Amino acid sequence: MNATLWIVLALALAVFFWAVGAYNRLVRLKNAIANAFGQIDVQLKRRYDLIPNLVEVARQYMAHEAQTLEAVIAARNQARSAEQVAAGSPLNAGALGALAGAEQLLGGALGRLFAVAEAYPDLKADQTMRELSEELTSTENRIGFARQAYNDHVLEFNDAAAQFPTLIIARLFSFQPLTMLASTTVEAERQPVQVRF
Repeated sequence: MNATLWIVLALALAVFFWAVGAYNRLVRLKNAIANAFGQIDVQLKRRYDLIPNLVEVARQYMAHEAQTLEAVIAARNQARSAEQVAAGSPLNAGALGALAGAEQLLGGALGRLFAVAEAYPDLKADQTMRELSEELTSTENRIGFARQAYNDHVLEFNDAAAQFPTLIIARLFSFQPLTMLASTTVEAERQPVQVRF
């Protein structure tokens, strides 16, 4: 009887330590996702800081295109607000969806700005505009890599939380599957922002 008690106790301790390890792994994966979003956030802020400079340079050449310039600034401000909400809750699917929508609008506004700017040869030749365009292109690439890393972490978390036996711990402690940053479904949205001047 004494040996049976020790076996039961050893099994209970093994299950307890396994459960603690599974819980800690899920927490670590969620923290990695939050960190990955932080990397996206850094690049988005950099992008938002570049846009007013880009618009100001363009404004000097495109005085009668004020509506286009104002649309870019309005879209940037909307995206920045959505980014701040998402940064406060990087695991919230609604906040990430709002950010994705705002980023889509910003991308469209920037695309229109660059399309209109094609008609201004002096603007295309401006050194500051070229440098800002290169910075924006570099930032867009960094955002893409950061999104990929974020999605990789979300996939790893979702896989871990959905696999048995960790699934038991995930459900017991309400670890919900997380949403990846959506890849766009419209072909035009898949195209990179054109920043050639």
